Amino acid sequence: MRKFLPWIILVGVILIGYSYFKGINNTAVTLEQDVKEAWGNVQTSYQRRNDLIGNLVKTVQGAAEYEKGTLTAVIEARSKATSVTIDPTNITPEQLAQFNQVQGGMSNALSRLLVTVEQYPSLKANENFLKLQDELASTENQILTARTRYNEAIKPYNNHVKVFPNNIFAGWFGFKEKPFFEAVAGAEKAPEVEFNFDKKEETK
Repeated sequence: MRKFLPWIILVGVILIGYSYFKGINNTAVTLEQDVKEAWGNVQTSYQRRNDLIGNLVKTVQGAAEYEKGTLTAVIEARSKATSVTIDPTNITPEQLAQFNQVQGGMSNALSRLLVTVEQYPSLKANENFLKLQDELASTENQILTARTRYNEAIKPYNNHVKVFPNNIFAGWFGFKEKPFFEAVAGAEKAPEVEFNFDKKEETK
């Protein structure tokens, strides 16, 4: 029996090691799937906003004919926002910062448009426009919730791959720390809107 003892110990060590590494990998896989699901919800929320903005632009074009510059800014910002795609499995801080920046640009352009069109009585009485405003407000709340839940999904994943000794082996399995959503610089400031009523009266 004694002559087999070293082999028994070796097999035991291998099984324990296998179980340990398997646990690191499988837990990371599970947590990363949670991150991917949360990111999918973020994308869905932003996509809903982009769809609503397309309808909003069409509505405003018919009633606010003098706001072409503001509308163009919204259309261009929407185009930039939809051009940035991210793979949540390989997301980097730079990619998320770029995504955050273009979405912030979209938010600023949209805010300027909504403030500007307040001076058009026909739009303020347009049921379709009012409905779009309400849906956009609801969607902004959904975006905030989705971003918050994404950050909440990121935290346990990052904790798992960064703690010792997991951080030594997680890289072997291809798992890296993922960035959190952060507020866009200047997001706390309301957009500045300049009304040129004299020019509009002259145009009329």
